[in-house]
Parts: sequence; C-alpha cells; structure tokens
Amino acid sequence: MSLIVCCKSLTGNRILLKVEEKLDTVAGNAYNLKGEEFIPQSFTSLGKCLTSLLGNIFAFGLFVSPIPTFRRIIRNRSTEQFSGLPYIYALLNCLICTWYGSPLISNDNLLVVTVNSIGAVFQISYIILFIIYANRDTKIRMLGLLLAVFGLLVIIVAGSLQIVDTEVRWIVVGVLSGASLISMFASPLFIINLVIRTKSVEYMPFYLSLSSFLMSTSFLLYGIFNFDAFIYVPNGIGTILGIVQLVLYFYYKRKSVEDSREPLIRPHA
Repeated sequence: MSLIVCCKSLTGNRILLKVEEKLDTVAGNAYNLKGEEFIPQSFTSLGKCLTSLLGNIFAFGLFVSPIPTFRRIIRNRSTEQFSGLPYIYALLNCLICTWYGSPLISNDNLLVVTVNSIGAVFQISYIILFIIYANRDTKIRMLGLLLAVFGLLVIIVAGSLQIVDTEVRWIVVGVLSGASLISMFASPLFIINLVIRTKSVEYMPFYLSLSSFLMSTSFLLYGIFNFDAFIYVPNGIGTILGIVQLVLYFYYKRKSVEDSREPLIRPHA
C-alpha cells in the first residue's frame, strides 16, 4: 500500500515522500515492517474457508427461496402483484460476479465463480416462469430487461478485455460487480412501498429477505478475510439492507396478526 506524504522543508520548498509499506509472509504468519505479527495466516485461512462454506450454503438458500412464490404463481396462473425486478437484478449480479471471479479478472475467487454460476441458472429459470405467467405489458418489459442484461454483460466482458493493465481491469470489473451486488440487495426494497401502503407482508417473501441477509453477512466476512474490498463493501451494505427488510417484515407481520385478533363486530351497549 503506497502513501504519498506531502511535507514542507525548512527552506520553504515542498517535497514528496513516497512511503512504501509492505506486508511480508514469514513462517506462515503476516508481519509488518517492524517485524511484529500482523494477522496469523492460519486464522485468516480458517476464517476464509468457513465463511465461504457458509456463504455458499446461504446463497443456495437464497436461490431456492423464491420457489414457494413461484408455486403460487403457477397455481394461480398469474404473477399478481409480485415484482420481477429482484430476479433481473439478481441475474445481472450473478453474471457480473461470475466474470469478476474468473482468473482473467481476479485470483483465488473460484468459489465466487461457482456460486454465481449456479445462481444465474436459477434466476434465468425464475425469469422465464415470470414471463410466462405475467400479463402482456409485463411480459414485454421483462423480456426487454432480460435482453438488456445479456447485452450489458457482453459490453462489460468485451470492454474489460480491452484493458491491458490487469490491475486496472480488476478495479473496473470490481466496481461494476460491487454496484450490481448492491442493486441486487436493494431490489426487494421496491416492494416496501406496497408493504407500507397495504400494511401487509404478503408480497414480501420472508425467506428471500432472510437468505439475502445471511448470505451477505457470510460474504462480508469472507471478503474481510480475503482482503477484497469489492466483496466486503457491497455485502456490508447488503447486510444493512437485509436487516431493514427483516425489521419491516416482523413489524407489519405483528401488526397484521394483532389486527386479525380484533372482533369483526364490536358490541354496542
């Protein structure tokens, strides 16, 4: 990590001092320039392995969580007031993150590739089902968004391959993957207006919100252990958004239960 320090000499001239701080690995541990132990490598490896395992488990839970919703859609042969945007954003995120985790962009992120590849298959399946049972206007809009996602992916892949400097390429794709990840976590918030207006969580799937929170928390820790800001920053935001969704869910769920306990006919003395 480089730090440019600008200071003023006694003669009034300004000079630039470039201070290089490097971390060296010695005998399995990370040390700073003073030779003091920084972070035990065995601890980071264990933490990375554990959080990646949990992240993949919770990610799979996130991918299968819409199944009850789509059972209802298929049974009623209608998408009702469910939104298809979360699946569009999730597909875009899975595709970009798969590209980010590939060896052409970043190193030691194989698990990012595998989990997002599986996720992309799930999201495409959900989007196809959503389009089948949606009304005509929604079908056209969803088809347009689906084509836009694949078009954007082609642009990102082709554009990033034109960048010769691998570090710059990593930064560019990392920023894009972080932005897509944040949009995926924020997409269920579109339904919040409906939840507040109807005072009902009927169209806010609980398991989708819970799985999103658990997965983002796991990958937040994974990114920290892997020293990858493009993973832990967006997942940190996702953790916060997941908490917001769960708080809203339990608040309106409790209110709906309390309202249902009120007598339908009030006796008048």
